[in-house]
Amino acid sequence: MRSTPGTSMTRRRFLATSAGVAAAATGGTLLSGCAGSVSSGKSGGKGTVTIMANGTELGSPADIKVAEKALGFKLTMVKYDLTRLTAMLTAGSPPDIVRGQGAVDAPYLAAHGVAQDLDDYFAKSSILKLSDLDPVNDVWRYDGTTQGKGPRYGMAKDYSQDNMIWYNTELFDKAGVEYPSDTVPLTYDEVFDKAEHLAQSGKNAKVYGMSFSGNTANFMTMISSLGGNLFNDDFSAVDYSTPEGLKALTWYLKLARSGVAPTIANPDPNGWDWPTYQAGRMAIATDGYWFGGSVNSDKKKSATSRFAPAPQFGSTRLSSCSGATGFWMPKAGKNKDAAWEAYEYFLGGAPAKTRAENGTGLPALKSLRTLLPQTKPFQKQAYAVQEKELPYFSVISFTPYSRLDALDAVINQVLPAAIKGTMSAGNLADQLNSGINRQLSNGKKLIK
Repeated sequence: MRSTPGTSMTRRRFLATSAGVAAAATGGTLLSGCAGSVSSGKSGGKGTVTIMANGTELGSPADIKVAEKALGFKLTMVKYDLTRLTAMLTAGSPPDIVRGQGAVDAPYLAAHGVAQDLDDYFAKSSILKLSDLDPVNDVWRYDGTTQGKGPRYGMAKDYSQDNMIWYNTELFDKAGVEYPSDTVPLTYDEVFDKAEHLAQSGKNAKVYGMSFSGNTANFMTMISSLGGNLFNDDFSAVDYSTPEGLKALTWYLKLARSGVAPTIANPDPNGWDWPTYQAGRMAIATDGYWFGGSVNSDKKKSATSRFAPAPQFGSTRLSSCSGATGFWMPKAGKNKDAAWEAYEYFLGGAPAKTRAENGTGLPALKSLRTLLPQTKPFQKQAYAVQEKELPYFSVISFTPYSRLDALDAVINQVLPAAIKGTMSAGNLADQLNSGINRQLSNGKKLIK
């Protein structure tokens, strides 16, 4: 039986559960010597608020200085790192605000008792009004059984329907490949066929036909579109050997072995899609609306870029959000009131408005939606496509018994041999079931 969100979990247990990520990926543990290196302690007035985020997702160093002036207290920005976060939690000095992906993190954080219930803060806020929250924010709710109900443990900063695609018209024209429709989604087989015709290989340059990751989130979406479920009813086990699971693995192995997309076995040296797409070496980028922020930064590339609906794998049309990246506050944080002021500022103040205006994702507040860019031709086209895609928005509930990183680490261990060899989808399913279900079983034991 699942715990309620208020169930206490020792930092040791959080460390043990999170260690599954490192154990699967590197064989090590997550405890490191940086445990006490960053503190959210008071330094006079409202003290210092420590925020763990990725790069400049909340702004440049200059933007952070502006935020400090507006808020009236110091902000310490720490790069997001699970190892460091776990060490800081273990040492009793966590950051005050931490990034997370609501779609896959909220059940875990709530069930393990490490995230602060923010309902009282939201109820009193004049900036982050409950009536103004986009429905996507419900992924940050969890009542001990159901994601989307119960207390709020975080909020998205922005979001996308993550399997929608951007494509390079110049590469399509050169290859004589017809553009995708603005309204009718391609099937997965159709997008793969286009990718095969678009891909190029050679000594000096390689053009990928498309990008598509073999990960838990994508497999969940594929299986759901066929009417199946990856997880069992209580999220304590997965089954990739169902007819729907085998069909998803079969399609992915075909794609990965063709060489038209980067994979864990043959990775893109750039590490992510934008540099490759910008260089004209990726014809289709499976990245969602947020990718338009990068497209907007390159005048030449924006002139040859278009947006299209998420391809469909089965008979059920769905366009999933597997991230809803945002922020949560650790229950053990020592400066919560000041942290909430920073939370309001970054998620509902000037930075949130700027993100909406730049098109770096759909805003998490309904009142900011009118700020989405529609000046350039590619922006108008992308906005129109996105508006017609919204009715097919979906979020697929995730397990409270493991972090996504740990499940993906198992996939990343198994996939390279499967891609490079002749392993059947059935054998791949068996290996995934064995490794992931062991991870889930161990995680379930840690929730009392």
